[in-house]
Amino acid sequence: MAEVTRYILSIVTLLALLVGFVGCPADGAGLRVATTTSLYDTGLWDYLEPLFEEKYGVELDVLYAGTGIALEYGRRGDVDVVVIHDEAREQQFVADGYGVERVPFAYNYFLIVGPEDDPAGIRGMLPEDAFQKLAEVGAASFISRGDDSGTHSREKAIWQGAGYDYETIRNAGQWYIEAGRGMGPTLLMASEKQAYTLTDMGTFLAYKGQIDLVPVIDEGSTLLNVYSVIALNPEKNPWVNTEMAAKLVAFLTSPEIQELIGNYGIQEYDLSLFIPCAGSEPES
Repeated sequence: MAEVTRYILSIVTLLALLVGFVGCPADGAGLRVATTTSLYDTGLWDYLEPLFEEKYGVELDVLYAGTGIALEYGRRGDVDVVVIHDEAREQQFVADGYGVERVPFAYNYFLIVGPEDDPAGIRGMLPEDAFQKLAEVGAASFISRGDDSGTHSREKAIWQGAGYDYETIRNAGQWYIEAGRGMGPTLLMASEKQAYTLTDMGTFLAYKGQIDLVPVIDEGSTLLNVYSVIALNPEKNPWVNTEMAAKLVAFLTSPEIQELIGNYGIQEYDLSLFIPCAGSEPES
């Protein structure tokens, strides 16, 4: 009987420890970040993560997902910070009380890329005009992220600007393909099929040596792509590591890290993958 009692007590103690660990992580126990796949595919987090960990003596746990999933992690309180690129949903996330403040820290641009011979004849058009022609032609394939990411959200906005309902487009025919993947794999798929796709500039440059695609459209106000960091609101999720989250925001917007972000990619691509903007909203 005593042996059974000791066993039960040990299980109860273990469960209490697990509940305490999951519900109330202590300050300094680590920082959980949900971030968009484009920041993963470009290698920016691999570059910045060890710098942050060394500076603050904390383990940074970075989860890579599309913006929609990253925001859901934030709403559930599964992470302490979200770092994404979809302004409308970021503003709503903060307005709903899940985030403290939306803080832009870098930007680049979206591109519409496709085969060198541009079979749809859209080179140099505005993004909305190009999408309209793709829908009218219906012969040149377009690969969509199809994953509720920031890039996918921007694609849907361009379709809307072109005068099309997105549900109509996604069921328009075999020329429109939803990859359901991150940006890197989507670019590889588009290259394999010699199709068009919408991509952020940073991931395109990082994958340029692996794909047979070129930028066909790189101008238009809808192509501005801003990355923001949002610390979670402890009023919604009291167990978040607010102290370390604030330090990550300060880290990403600090002059030292802004300079590193601005130089990232220059040595390898002769062009920076990101333009630092330290808390201010860039103009399109």
